[in-house]
Amino acid sequence: MAFVVSSGLLARRGLSFGSNVCGTMATMRRAGRAGYGRASLHTTPVSMKVDVAEVTDSLMKLYDEVPCQPIMVRLAWHDAGTFDKDQPETPGADASIRFSPEKDHGANNGLGWAMDTLEPIKEKFPEISYADLYQLASVVAVSHAGGPEIPFKLGRKDASPEDCTPDGRLPAADKRMGHLRDIFYRMGFNDAEIVALSGAHTLGKAHKDRSGFEGPWTHEMLKFDNSYFTELVKEEADPALLKLESDLALMDEPNCKALVEEYAANQDKFFEDYAKAHQKLSELGWDL
Repeated sequence: MAFVVSSGLLARRGLSFGSNVCGTMATMRRAGRAGYGRASLHTTPVSMKVDVAEVTDSLMKLYDEVPCQPIMVRLAWHDAGTFDKDQPETPGADASIRFSPEKDHGANNGLGWAMDTLEPIKEKFPEISYADLYQLASVVAVSHAGGPEIPFKLGRKDASPEDCTPDGRLPAADKRMGHLRDIFYRMGFNDAEIVALSGAHTLGKAHKDRSGFEGPWTHEMLKFDNSYFTELVKEEADPALLKLESDLALMDEPNCKALVEEYAANQDKFFEDYAKAHQKLSELGWDL
């Protein structure tokens, strides 16, 4: 089953961030077919008898009470972003991030809190795999923050401790375009998708105790919009906002810079491309 978390009726619950109404989930749309994905030998079964609408509602209520949308996007990305297209038998989003040594990698600092925060929802809906829950939490977080609708499919299986991926597979914040290409090309992404996925930095902020850097990328860090790009194209940088080497790298290459400028001018185009790239990231290595 494929589901779409919609932000179309968000205002009905009266939620807002700043002066902008962002609200909560409205509708779930079923389409297509899902099956079990590829997995390593050490995965646990997953039930397809999951009421995604109910899980989504619980996630929305969590975000109503705790503004943790950014870290949930980060959790899902860090679980999925270890994928290697040359090792397709090992999926990306398999919840291996729950186990040591992977959960202790420096890039994953702070994500234990996110996993602990989702545990009551997992206990309420034991039939959903952790791998599916982490990815759904990210999809719902983007929607709750006013971002695009991202199709979501069930079927990921949970890894076992022996399935942990090696350190060093996630992007480093202090590197430029060559490094970003090494990381994203390994997963099967292209330059356009690198730019689109970088736009997720519109949510949240960097924390010195997690990444070594401090500060938000935008002025409304709980709002998913194109302001990451509008800030990036400004000739004079706002000293209150963060620009990492990996952000500035997008302006190094003419084709990437052109996309940054397009997304800064056209939020709908950014949302369209981001949703596709986000879904692709969440399904790497799985046949859903």
